[in-house]
Amino acid sequence: MPPPRVLIDFESALRLLVEHGVDFIVVGGLAASAHGAARVTYDLDVVYSRSADNLVRLAEALEAVDPYLRGAPPGLPFRWDAKTLRHGLNFTLTTSVGDIDLLGEITGGGRFEDLLPESLRVQAYGIECWCLGLEKLIQVKRAAGRPKDLEAIAELEALLEERRGKS
Repeated sequence: MPPPRVLIDFESALRLLVEHGVDFIVVGGLAASAHGAARVTYDLDVVYSRSADNLVRLAEALEAVDPYLRGAPPGLPFRWDAKTLRHGLNFTLTTSVGDIDLLGEITGGGRFEDLLPESLRVQAYGIECWCLGLEKLIQVKRAAGRPKDLEAIAELEALLEERRGKS
């Protein structure tokens, strides 16, 4: 049975991943916020490394927060383990700390290894983690083409221009 949907506790979710040594990059709304965007986001989006060791660490990390496929009917059999991660790619999960989207790759950006050179270390909620760089974030939001992503681009481009003006 899926846990009840709760507002995302970013600190707990990030801390869980970092403490388990998961290789991941924050993308999406929280990445935009890390760059100064004012938009509200309700889930944590991460691109994760698909290495065998990382899949084990990721499965173990999230096991404690009862992951369940978001939108799946209650009672649908769902096994959460490294094998499930290996056989899938992108997972939209509801957990006891909120909604987490695990992305094996993203449109316009690729996999963890492709995105790492375009990422930077940031402090979020007192936790150091990788975050997708602003220019690449704009690129992947444009490539995704969803209305909410396209709406966010104007603000992100203004932040980029402001940053360029200061350098």
